[in-house]
Amino acid sequence: MAIEIKAPSFPESVADGTVATWHKKPGDAVKRDDLIVDIETDKVVLEVLAEADGVLGAIVAEEGATVLSNQLLGSIEEGGAAAAPAAAAPAAAASAPAAAPAQAAAAPAAASGDEDAIGAPAARKLAEENGINLSSVKGTGKDGRVTKEDVVAAIEAKKSAPAAAPAAKPAAAAAAPVAAVGDRTEKRVPMTRLRAKVAERLVEAQSNMAMLTTFNEVDMTEVMALRSKYKDLFEKSHNGVRLGFMSFFVKAATEALKRYPAVNASIDGTDIVYHGYADVGVAVSSDRGLVVPVLRNSEQMSLAEIEGG
Repeated sequence: MAIEIKAPSFPESVADGTVATWHKKPGDAVKRDDLIVDIETDKVVLEVLAEADGVLGAIVAEEGATVLSNQLLGSIEEGGAAAAPAAAAPAAAASAPAAAPAQAAAAPAAASGDEDAIGAPAARKLAEENGINLSSVKGTGKDGRVTKEDVVAAIEAKKSAPAAAPAAKPAAAAAAPVAAVGDRTEKRVPMTRLRAKVAERLVEAQSNMAMLTTFNEVDMTEVMALRSKYKDLFEKSHNGVRLGFMSFFVKAATEALKRYPAVNASIDGTDIVYHGYADVGVAVSSDRGLVVPVLRNSEQMSLAEIEGG
């Protein structure tokens, strides 16, 4: 008997949703209350759970499809048997040595299914971004399900745990930018429906609301001492280019962008574009008035190059 999988009933303020992620493939075995698919709306991500044990049948609405309230997404063949276990049985009967590789190959797929079942969408996304295996996280949610708070706790524990091997990984990763000197690389990531709506609302707020500027005090004692000590030598060594404070400000900005690349991004249509370079505009007073020259690839520039503009 086929049981229909339908989109949830959306509230009146939500017109439609988008199929975000299918956590099962056609032919996969499912159990009652297993997470089957995520539906993303402008306001929230909704989980659709299996209503009975069986096997996932045909998928009607693929990932990325726009669906309406209670629209058909797919079906579950109640009481059916998954194809994968049936195929594994002859392999096990054929020869004992061949059984071990088959079981080893099946393990990652099972682990993936387990993660879908035990973790909420926000928890899974956070775990993927931070390299956390959900199956190793103790869940405190309903029926032992892993929540976002559980993943945050696992991330903090991972950071505080001393380990010699992981310390070597950042060093290897740091070599990549050196090899890519001169490149202006960009990474495009399609926005989710929710993020696109947030971006739209923020643009509206910027147009309709009064914008404020925040001022923060910074202790410049060390920078001022460094400048006073080397400014004369700096000017002689770089053909009269003087060492000011702006080069320090630009350097601080570029280092901050390296540490927090999400800040060095822009929106192009429905994509978020992460820039692998830093172009910094510096306001300068001139005879023509205030102008803002842009320092291209300022992350690669020395203090003298920044000051020379």
